[in-house]
Amino acid sequence: MTKLPILSSRQTEKILFKLGFRRVRQKGSHVFYRHSDGRTTTVPSHKGKSLSRPLLRTILREINIDLNEFDRVLKSI
Repeated sequence: MTKLPILSSRQTEKILFKLGFRRVRQKGSHVFYRHSDGRTTTVPSHKGKSLSRPLLRTILREINIDLNEFDRVLKSI
């Protein structure tokens, strides 16, 4: 199993945009993203803080992509 990197919310947003998600709304510091096929996820956006590996793994599970596809998209941004 690949060790996930620690990413900021901005980097995670770039990955989600690359995968076809769009920002639909924000409530406080939590930003909600939706894909045209119905998948959704929420990413906390705290300035100066990074997302933990367990949270990133949860986001990947919510959007139904595996680590190989995630690595491919991460390298392309």
